[in-house]
Amino acid sequence: MKIKKIVLSALVVLVSFFSCKNEKNNPETSAVSKAEKPNIVYILTDQWRGSALGYAGNPDVKTPNLDAFAQESVNFTNTVSVTPVCTPHRAALFTGRFPTTTGMFLNDLHMPAQELTMAEIFKSEGYNTAYWGKWHLDGHGRSTFIPKERRQGFDFWRGLECSHNYTKMPYYDNDDPEIKHWKTYSPFAISKDANQYLTEHANDKAPFLAVISIATPHYPHGSAPKQYKDMYPPESLTLNPNISDKYKERARKELQGYYAHATATDKAIGSVLDKIKELGLSENTIVVFSSDHGEMMGAHGVKPFVKQLAWDESIRVPFLIHYPSIGNNKGTVVNAPLTTPDILPSLLGLAKIEIPKTIEGENLSKLIENPDPNADRAALVMNVAPFGANFKDAPYRAIRTKQYTYAITPNGPSMFYDNIKDPYQQNNLLGKTEFVNIQKDLDAKLQKQLANIGDEVRPRDYYMKKWNYKLSMDRRAIDWWSFDKGEGVVQSPKPMAN
Repeated sequence: MKIKKIVLSALVVLVSFFSCKNEKNNPETSAVSKAEKPNIVYILTDQWRGSALGYAGNPDVKTPNLDAFAQESVNFTNTVSVTPVCTPHRAALFTGRFPTTTGMFLNDLHMPAQELTMAEIFKSEGYNTAYWGKWHLDGHGRSTFIPKERRQGFDFWRGLECSHNYTKMPYYDNDDPEIKHWKTYSPFAISKDANQYLTEHANDKAPFLAVISIATPHYPHGSAPKQYKDMYPPESLTLNPNISDKYKERARKELQGYYAHATATDKAIGSVLDKIKELGLSENTIVVFSSDHGEMMGAHGVKPFVKQLAWDESIRVPFLIHYPSIGNNKGTVVNAPLTTPDILPSLLGLAKIEIPKTIEGENLSKLIENPDPNADRAALVMNVAPFGANFKDAPYRAIRTKQYTYAITPNGPSMFYDNIKDPYQQNNLLGKTEFVNIQKDLDAKLQKQLANIGDEVRPRDYYMKKWNYKLSMDRRAIDWWSFDKGEGVVQSPKPMAN
């Protein structure tokens, strides 16, 4: 009888243990409830400059929904893209690590499964995870099906590696390997689909992480809906004083479609913001609007579409964040710069989730919750190995403070601007006697940032050899186009997981 009692007690303990274990791993019954953890809706656009918004003071572009959202959010007005081009930004966003650490400093690389990512971290805390739109982290060609094990922790999936065909945007629906196409202009279609997800999951026990990746206002600009292009006659558009005479006519033409995409995308984003309010999610959801990089659009003698450079047209992006209990902080501006690896740890900080030690960015949640327009910091920006249209440009490391931009190349200092007195960065202060002490201070700040991540500015070939990358000289980029012929070769910082 005694033996039976012992056996029975042991069975009860085992049943309890496995029940608790299963409950912990099941988002529907997790102890992590929406009352404890906020939802996250991250709206990521593509090539949207920080200056190309009504709330940022642009006299031409119409963005009424984002203008209204800015009045409900904290606005990090000097946010910069750590490497202003698609894949490096996205890798840094989802890992909280710098491109020289991950090796993800070129477009069309495969981000290895060994990286700990945003979706994996939130998923481990009981979150449902969902992704829409452009991904650009798989490195198996731009139209190849991405199986679940290569989605870096996102479970719900309606995305594609990369496409800018906005009128017939392809995508894959979760685990279906047959390619599909959005039936309308892709920002409208993706936002509508995301709204359906929000509606279906609004009352879940588990919180959700929803990343809505919209590929506009990235070129081609001519494909913007006509009704929006008609809002922007090229001759009526304002050109910044740093646009060279060589590109003025082309800049007006491109700005027409660029702003048209921006206004249409603003409408799509507005529908998501309205849906969040309609579903009563505002008080328990962190909402972010941002972009992966900007574009030069003819400034400083650089043709439209080009990015990767350290001027503000390329590196400065929008960053609005609304969070539960924002209260009197609505509409406040933070001038202290934020760089891409800071975003993930800051979201984790706001969600009261422990920040993994592998993350290199800074947790700025305290600054988000207590916005101080006078705060300052040095935000690191880099281009490790310029490629494509930028192949002939020098690699650089740079910092952005609330007042200054300072950059160096392997050949020495290259850029020093006072962005308050000289917002269009037309007066390079390098070597000017009256600014020598400020330059020394900025250089010390930059070197400190580099030392923190064990980096220094070196020629492109050093990093290409270190990570065993090879560019195709046809386009001076990673060869993604050969995958369409079945001849592509995956290039990745680490061996691919089995």
